[in-house]
Amino acid sequence: MTKRIAIISTGGTIEKTYDEMAGVLANKTNVLDVMLASLQLHGVEIVRVPLMNKDSLEMTDSDHTLIARTAGSMSETHDGVIVVHGTDRLAKSGERTLELNPNVKTPIIFTGAMRPYEMRHTDSLQNLTEALLGVQILGGGVYAIMHNRVLSFPGVRKDLQAGTFVKP
Repeated sequence: MTKRIAIISTGGTIEKTYDEMAGVLANKTNVLDVMLASLQLHGVEIVRVPLMNKDSLEMTDSDHTLIARTAGSMSETHDGVIVVHGTDRLAKSGERTLELNPNVKTPIIFTGAMRPYEMRHTDSLQNLTEALLGVQILGGGVYAIMHNRVLSFPGVRKDLQAGTFVKP
């Protein structure tokens, strides 16, 4: 049985590429399709939703609300939703999503990366793969999946010292 999974991309470190002219990592192109093409995704139909391409530090309250509403809307017509998000404000969007969709019947997964896909020691492909598995087996709710952890909202936060997400 094929599962329909919506993947909402918002930018963040996971999708940053090196801009040689400016000498910085920036959200200029979308690498998520390259990552997805490298995976064997039997039994799933991916519906891509390129919502925005921002560093999460630049996100406004309106952006968090747009992400939450889009995730909620997509959850009504799909078997699950993955939101690829910058890690600095991922928890804020996750909390807003739970607030606006308290009775969501399908899983909404937030994931991202501490290091861009382009870097040699990236965590991006692991986190995306974990999210793709989690969205197929978890029940309804809002979650963060990264670094071999599944954390349910509310209360998820980024631990800067540990370099991952935790739920105290």
